[in-house]
Amino acid sequence: MSAALPRPRPADDRVFKALADPTRRAVLDLLRKKPLSTGRIAARFDMTRFGVMKHLRVLQEAGLVLVEERGRERWNHLNPVPIREIYRRWLRPFEEDDADRLLRIKRKAEATKP
Repeated sequence: MSAALPRPRPADDRVFKALADPTRRAVLDLLRKKPLSTGRIAARFDMTRFGVMKHLRVLQEAGLVLVEERGRERWNHLNPVPIREIYRRWLRPFEEDDADRLLRIKRKAEATKP
């Protein structure tokens, strides 16, 4: 009898969707350093403020960005918890010794190519 697989979670789908876009990953990289206002984030990208706000909305819906209203400004904060949950559920199980061993073999084979 095999162990039951964990049930898929809609929250995981939202996080994966949010992480699939390079612009959204770049926004998360910015927010890793410090919280930023929406205007400061928008100034870093070659797109309209509305376009950046659409990306921020996807990140917020995935729980990756928390928004704080300060007067007329919206300050965006990184929430690393959903990424940690994805790591624990989807990545850590694949870090087993066999996978590490295969990666070492692959690197060694690629390093010896003519």
